[in-house]
Amino acid sequence: MAGMRSGLVIMTALLLSDSVVLAQQAGKPCASDIKTLCVGIQHGEGRIKGCIKSHLTDLSPTCEDRVLTVAVTGKVCKADVSNLCAGIVPGAGGIRACIKSHMAEVSDSCKNAMAQTAAGKKILGRGDF
Repeated sequence: MAGMRSGLVIMTALLLSDSVVLAQQAGKPCASDIKTLCVGIQHGEGRIKGCIKSHLTDLSPTCEDRVLTVAVTGKVCKADVSNLCAGIVPGAGGIRACIKSHMAEVSDSCKNAMAQTAAGKKILGRGDF
């Protein structure tokens, strides 16, 4: 609860200081990844999503955590988790580690969902952000 409060205080302070861009970035864990990995890529027509999709193994820990949450909790990736991580007991990060180690084998629809989340768009299904 205290962490949530401090996050709101920081966000409010940034908004009040006219730093709207900084405030938006504070709430987007993949913003710096997009700036770094997708430099020169124009927004629109799914180009950012495509860029992030091609760099899913190069993400920062914060952004990676966000996209792996989608993989582990989202309906879109449910079959991937079942197929690639059968027998792994949920909890303690085992499924996240499994999906991360099998990123090359993850289905295109699951990779799309992860990239879409990293690009700041909501997806349908459990685990929406």
